[in-house]
Amino acid sequence: MASLMTRRKRSWGGVIPYLFIFPWIFGFLVFTLGPLLFSLIISFFDWPIVGEVHFIGLGNYVAMFTDDPLFWKSFGVTIKFAALFVPLNIAVALGLAILLNQKMRGSAIFRTAFYLPSVISGVALAMIWSWVYSGDYGILNYFLSIIGVQGPDWLNNTHWSLVAMVVASLWGQGSMMLVFLAGLKGIPKDLYESASMDGAGKLRQFFSVTIPMLSPTIIFNLITSIIAAFQQLTLALLLTGGGPLKSTYFYAMYMYENAFKFFKMGYSAANAWFMFLIVLSLTFLVFKSSEAWVFYEGEMKNKPQKKVKSGGRRKSA
Repeated sequence: MASLMTRRKRSWGGVIPYLFIFPWIFGFLVFTLGPLLFSLIISFFDWPIVGEVHFIGLGNYVAMFTDDPLFWKSFGVTIKFAALFVPLNIAVALGLAILLNQKMRGSAIFRTAFYLPSVISGVALAMIWSWVYSGDYGILNYFLSIIGVQGPDWLNNTHWSLVAMVVASLWGQGSMMLVFLAGLKGIPKDLYESASMDGAGKLRQFFSVTIPMLSPTIIFNLITSIIAAFQQLTLALLLTGGGPLKSTYFYAMYMYENAFKFFKMGYSAANAWFMFLIVLSLTFLVFKSSEAWVFYEGEMKNKPQKKVKSGGRRKSA
């Protein structure tokens, strides 16, 4: 009888841990993996929201590459946006983190102030920036007029609209700043002291100590910035609607309109999977290149040693 009770306890002991993680597993299967696989399936169909569904194989993908100029337009705009946004986002977040890492009074207040914009909803953020960028009563053009500069109509000018979107997108990088700040806090002070004793100045310490030790954090923020750049939608949708002349017509907006404006769910799913493959490829390239520039503390890369062929006689020890 005792052995039977022991077996039951053991069997329940093996099941209980899975009961705790079951809600997450259920949510992942139903709300993440399930829709992901379903979107892959419908990308091979002509799948309108209302109407008959027809299997067309790779027809959506072929039409996307060969018969849709808006695909290439939106993809080109997104590439330009990413080329500007990603390096600036990392540079601004790192700069703010370095400033907040200094020992000064009120650093906690500044930390909170810089983080707050990242928790503001996209709609509220768009309303703020529409007021800032307004050509008639915008605060940005007002400050420019003080110094004698006539500011453009930022959101309605094809030369400045994309730049305006980049600056507005940089406003909410508080989370990335905190990640950099945590990475800076983890760098041992001994390294800076040793570099200072060797005669390294602040600039030399930044490039020889801070950047190498912060490289794992940089690669994380680099990947998240690339993903955020390709998923940019809310600000463009609310501020410009893709204009003027499609200068801010991002790929995510193109995909969104195909699904909910033109009701082509299968075609939109094909667009989404193409974006997934692009982001996956860029992430793979970043990880592949990380072997050359990412340094993990305590990790030593073993270089293959050259074998020296011995001659006729060995030297005695």
